[in-house]
Amino acid sequence: MTRHKLYACLVGALLLSSSLPAIAADLPSETAAERDARMEWWRDARFGMFIHWGLYAIPAGEWQGKPIGGIGEWIMDRANIPVDEYEPLAGQFNPTEFDAAQWVRIAKDAGMKYMVITSKHHDGFCLFDTAATEWDVVDASPYGKDLLIQLSRECRKQGLKFCTYYSIMDWHHPAQYRGSDQRYNPTKMHADRKTEYMAFMKQQLKELLDTCDPEVLWFDGEWPSWYTEEDGREIYAFLRKHKPELIINNRVGKGRRGMEGLNKGDQEYVGDFGTPEQQIPATGLSGVDWESCMTMNHTWGFKKNDHDWKSTETLVRNLIDIASKGGNYLLNVGPTAEGLIPGPSVERLAGMGEWMKANGESIYGTTASPFAKTPWGRCTQKTLPGGNTRLYLHVFQWPADEKLTVPLKNKPTAAKLLACGTELGFAATDGNITVSLPAEAPCKIATVVALDIQGEPEVN
Repeated sequence: MTRHKLYACLVGALLLSSSLPAIAADLPSETAAERDARMEWWRDARFGMFIHWGLYAIPAGEWQGKPIGGIGEWIMDRANIPVDEYEPLAGQFNPTEFDAAQWVRIAKDAGMKYMVITSKHHDGFCLFDTAATEWDVVDASPYGKDLLIQLSRECRKQGLKFCTYYSIMDWHHPAQYRGSDQRYNPTKMHADRKTEYMAFMKQQLKELLDTCDPEVLWFDGEWPSWYTEEDGREIYAFLRKHKPELIINNRVGKGRRGMEGLNKGDQEYVGDFGTPEQQIPATGLSGVDWESCMTMNHTWGFKKNDHDWKSTETLVRNLIDIASKGGNYLLNVGPTAEGLIPGPSVERLAGMGEWMKANGESIYGTTASPFAKTPWGRCTQKTLPGGNTRLYLHVFQWPADEKLTVPLKNKPTAAKLLACGTELGFAATDGNITVSLPAEAPCKIATVVALDIQGEPEVN
């Protein structure tokens, strides 16, 4: 560590550790209206890009000539690589093909409204310039430039919200040590170094706020036993003090119930939204904001031999399904070590973008379906001026009789194919609305019928 970084780290640790008590008992006060205003853009966005990128993109799923099972970004743990053998990867990390404008353009053209990138994953390597350690892209790699500043500026230039992921568990930091002889996860903490590590975290998190000003801090790696709910409350309060409008996921605390993403019900836990992982809750997460994070293949970080890609149809229908249940879709890409988003990801995102250009109105700013079940597909809705409602009927299964039955008691006022504006016939009988459809589905992935009704939906 250089002298100036050591000095900055020590000073930062002292300042940050004295800025809050050991346990932050009081979270920021906020009315329901203030919370709604803080969450508004995120709720309206519905669709974002997750980016897992780091040193693990170099081995890309192989170590010492052998394929390593599991997800690519966990290779240090799965291959049980000692720290001193993993560290030389930093000297090979030189993503000269990285183009922030291209990445943001790919996300924007797909219809995504925000981007979440790994500032520091479990291996501890930072994609930003931090005074807390030299284990970062500026000091330890030949690339030598802060990647997050470039990406944050480009996001704002092109109109996307910039957000960062941050791992609490750290396989590289000397305050933590491996969980066993075979694995790092879950790490253990040297009893006399937890205060040091909490200060280290605060310093890095404040650096992120100061340099690239993320709109969301997306935490992960909260499951080791040394990290507590009180620690999470402390970090949450610290961040909201520095940026009151910041949105923070529920993995900042200890409430997450496995991959379901919903908090345990035994007490109130810290965090602004739930985080289902690699799944879509069958009925959503009632009463809470939530976001499903999912991959396009089987890994988050780049893994060169994982070619099992989901189809564009599956990805679009996942987005629709999630929006119909009131959630957001955070869809992952794992760039290569050179800085390129893999071609199959780009191709699928472009396909999603084509569908979104025609049908994005049925996703952005919508709320969950009023129906418990819709055999033909999914539904989202919006409130129209005057208190009426527009239902977006996403038809996956085209009715053979060319009649779309919607179980509503309301009076219908208009119906059309959203993508082209073609008006459709409709009738209301016996507590149902029937919409007349063309013989064939205009879009095989999902044709959207926009149905306007008087008042709020009254489900039959």
